[in-house]
Amino acid sequence: MASTAPDHRIRLPVLRAELLKQTFVHWRFPPDEVQKLLPDGLIVDEWDGAAWVSLTPFLMAGVRPAYVPLAPSLAPFPTTNLRTYVRWPGGRDGVWFLSSEVANPVMLAARVVGAPYHVADLSVTEADDTVSYAGTRRGGGPSYRLVVRPGPPISPTELDIWLCGRWRAYTWRLATVFEIPIRHAPWALSSATLEDLTENLITAAGLPPPGGEPLVHYSEAMGNVRLGPARPAWLQDLVSGA
Repeated sequence: MASTAPDHRIRLPVLRAELLKQTFVHWRFPPDEVQKLLPDGLIVDEWDGAAWVSLTPFLMAGVRPAYVPLAPSLAPFPTTNLRTYVRWPGGRDGVWFLSSEVANPVMLAARVVGAPYHVADLSVTEADDTVSYAGTRRGGGPSYRLVVRPGPPISPTELDIWLCGRWRAYTWRLATVFEIPIRHAPWALSSATLEDLTENLITAAGLPPPGGEPLVHYSEAMGNVRLGPARPAWLQDLVSGA
């Protein structure tokens, strides 16, 4: 279940990283609109009868293989995910990435387990108490511009935890749903005011334009993020006894 702390251990992480200056912009969507974008086996997760889709730009820093002692880290680079919230039939919840834009082509290696990475020209800048993000997928693909004004820290509500307390990602490769475990400290969330947003990532992913005012969060830094090895979700059922 979504929670403030992970519900599993990662004994042998494969990747470590830090997530910096991350904004979350969340919208409600009709569940059937999201379900039709999911592979067989994944079920759209709902809160109060709605599916949710989130645009999450950030800086990724300290990326390094966890299994190589003294391995050098990649220089910080912007990343932007468009994600929704899903559940495996065995009950384990997580996130499904509708698209992922990365400024560092090295990350394309994650396509081997189905991560939907695209190389993009991305930026993250700060000025006058605001944080600005912008990006365009290379080759004339979708683009966005987002400006937020971070506010004071908040005590997470149940909905905040449901949206941000996800400890696995699901991907699709070779007609199989893969599960990737994630661990890090609980998010230190702040409120944020949306100053400007233009984007077509959502419609490019196959969804209608979002309606209504979004819920917006901001987090200055998340360290010691660990990703475990990807393995088929059906195999994880056997391991966990689901």
